Amino acid sequence: MSALAEMTAPASTRLTSWRLLLTNRLATVGFVLLILITLLIIVVPVLPLPDPDATAPVDRLKPVFSAGHLLGTDQLGRDILSRLLWGTRVSIAVGFAATVIAAVLGSAIGIVAGYAGGRTDNLMMRGIDMLMAFPYILLALAIVAALGPGLMNALYAIAIVNIPFFARNVRGVTLGYSRREFVDAARLSGRGHVSVILAEILPNVLPVIVITMSTTAGWMILETAGLSFLGLGAQPPQADLGSMLGEGRAQLFTAPHVSIVPGVMIFLIVISLNVLGDGIRDVLDPRLRSGALARPGPSTEVARDRDVPANSAPEASLSIEGLETGFRRGENIVSAVRGVSLHLKPGECLGLIGESGSGKSVTALSVMGLVASPPGIVSNGAIYLGPDDVLAMPQTQLISARGRRVSYVFQDPLTTLHPMYPIGRQVEEAISAHQRVGGSECRERAIALLDKVGIPDARERADHYPHQLSGGQRQRVGIAMALANDPEIIIADEPTTALDVTVQARILELLRALQRERGMALLFITHDFGVVSEICDRVAVMKDGEIVETGATKEVLAHPQHDYTKRLIACVPELGTGASFLERVAKLFGAQHRGATT
Repeated sequence: MSALAEMTAPASTRLTSWRLLLTNRLATVGFVLLILITLLIIVVPVLPLPDPDATAPVDRLKPVFSAGHLLGTDQLGRDILSRLLWGTRVSIAVGFAATVIAAVLGSAIGIVAGYAGGRTDNLMMRGIDMLMAFPYILLALAIVAALGPGLMNALYAIAIVNIPFFARNVRGVTLGYSRREFVDAARLSGRGHVSVILAEILPNVLPVIVITMSTTAGWMILETAGLSFLGLGAQPPQADLGSMLGEGRAQLFTAPHVSIVPGVMIFLIVISLNVLGDGIRDVLDPRLRSGALARPGPSTEVARDRDVPANSAPEASLSIEGLETGFRRGENIVSAVRGVSLHLKPGECLGLIGESGSGKSVTALSVMGLVASPPGIVSNGAIYLGPDDVLAMPQTQLISARGRRVSYVFQDPLTTLHPMYPIGRQVEEAISAHQRVGGSECRERAIALLDKVGIPDARERADHYPHQLSGGQRQRVGIAMALANDPEIIIADEPTTALDVTVQARILELLRALQRERGMALLFITHDFGVVSEICDRVAVMKDGEIVETGATKEVLAHPQHDYTKRLIACVPELGTGASFLERVAKLFGAQHRGATT
C-alpha cells in the first residue's frame, strides 16, 4: 500500500477510553498497582496467613525475610504481612466509603445551589464557607473528639471535612450549565426542577464528580491513616495502615521495618490513586480525548521521510508543492490536504475558494507551520518562500519569518486579539517582535498603522480594548498588525465572513488598496465567488483537500471546467434574477445528483 493510501485509509480503531488511559504511562502504572493491591486484599481471607491479632512476644521484632514471617514481626510479635494486608483492606474500605459519602452530599449541595441560585445558593454556600474557614485536619480532629475515637467516627469526620471541596467544584460547573439553552428549553417544556436536575444537569456534571472522586480518594485514605496514626481511628487490636505506622514509630531506630512497611504501602496506594485520577480525567474529558487541550509544539510536525519536490516556480513569492497535511488519530493519520500545489507571485492576489471543511485553512496554516501538533503533521511536499524551504527551516528561523515575511489576517479578530490589552499595545507588540525601536517611536508607528487601516481618531482609539470596537474595526486592527513589519505575503483567512455587506466591501477595498500600494502578495481564502471576482487576479478551487481547478479569475468565472466550480458559481446570487436564481441552482444541483447516481 502506498504512503498516500495508508494516510487516507480510515482509522481502523477509535481512540477508546481504555486506549486513552493506557497511553498515559503513569496512569497505567498506577492502575496496575491498584489492581495488584486490590487482588491481594480480596483474597486475603483465603491466604495461609497467621492471625493478624495473635501476639507472640518471643518472636517480637523479627527482621524482614525471617522464617515464617516474610515482612518480619512487630513489637508484640504479630506478623506484619498479615496485619499489612488486613490493614490495607480496612484503610481502602474506609477511604473509599468516606469518598462516596463526601461526593454524594457535596455534589448534591453544589448542584442544588448552582441550579437554584439567589438566596438558596447564598445560604448554602455560606454554610460551606464556614466549614472551609477551619483547617480541615483540625476540623476532623474536633469532630472525632466530639464523637469519640473509632474507625467509623474517623470515616464520618473525613467525609464531612471534604464535603466543601465537592460542593465548590460541582457548584461552579452547575452554574455554567444552569444558564444554558438546553436547560431553559427543558424548563419551558414544563418539566419540574427535579426532572431537569436529574436529566439535564446531573449527566453533564457527573464527569466532574467522578474526576474529583478519583483525584481525592488517595487523600481520603491518607487522612484516615493520619487519624489512626494519632490514635483516633482504628482501635487496638484492629489494624489499619495508620495505626500500624503509629505503633511502629517507637521502633523507628531499632526496627525500622515495622513503620517503613505500612508507610510504603500508604505511599503506593496514594500515589497510584493520584496518577490514575489524572488518567481518568483525560478519559472523561472529550476535549482531552480529541487532543484539543494537548499542548502544541512551536511548529507543525514534519515527517522525516517526506518527499521534497523541487520548486517549479522559483520566481514566485510562495510556492506550495505537493503538500500533504493530516491529523493523527490513534496510530493512523487522517488526511486533510492532499497533493496541493499553488504558486503566488509578487504583487498577485490569489483566491483559494471552497466550502467549509475543504482544507483551505489547513493549507494556509501549513505555510508557516501553524497547524497544531499534536495532532497535525505534514507528511509530504514542500513550501518555498522564495528559494527557502519552510519545512526544512530551523525553528528559530521559522518563528522569525512569522509576521516578518508572512503575516496572517484571521477570520475572527475577537478570538485573536487579547481581551486584556489595548489595541495600540497589541500593534506595538507586533512591531517590536521583529524590529528594535524605542517605546515612543513604536507607539507612533502603531498609531500610524491604525490610521492607515481607517481607524477613526487612531491616537485615542489606541487605548481602547477589543470589546470596545465594532467587528469591522477589530478586523482593521488585525490588518494593521499584519502590516506591522511590511511582509512579503499576507494570508487572509476569510476575514469578512462575520461582517455585514457594507463593512465587508470596505475591508476588501482596504486589503486590495494596501496590497497594490505595498506590492505584497495576497492569498485570500473564502467560500464566496462574489468576493473572488472583486479582489483576486487568479483563483484556485479546493474540494475535499485537493485543488480541482486553477486559472485566471475572469476565465474561471466565464468558463468553469470542473462541476464543483460550476456549483459554487451558481450559488452566487445576481440582482434581478428573482425566483429564477433558485430554479437555476436547483436545476444544476439536480443534474449533478443524477450524474452521480448514474
